[in-house]
Amino acid sequence: MRDLDELFAGLAKSRFRSQFRLNAKDRDYLRSKGLETVLSHARDFVEKRLAAAEPRNDGKQTPFRGHPVFVAQHATACCCRGCLEKWHKIPQGRALCAEEQTYVCAVLERWLRIATPPD
Repeated sequence: MRDLDELFAGLAKSRFRSQFRLNAKDRDYLRSKGLETVLSHARDFVEKRLAAAEPRNDGKQTPFRGHPVFVAQHATACCCRGCLEKWHKIPQGRALCAEEQTYVCAVLERWLRIATPPD
């Protein structure tokens, strides 16, 4: 796992990763549901779609839109096990431990906070 400041500096230099933004619908959803609720969704998505040693449809399991967490996952390279290995140094082929799942959720939270500045 990487230091978050180092990670976000690297993500900012990636043309692909830095293109992701929350659309108006996602921002409204985040504001109406609240960050804590959206983060509970993030924990659920990470557990069900990413944490297995060999997730179903790995590399294609995270949609590009439809929920603020999905956008955050692509923006932070937390979308599949290959990206987790490349960007976060979390090896493929084994289940994510609780600490790694917490780390992924912390990455997503940081991006969501940056993506939705206070009014």
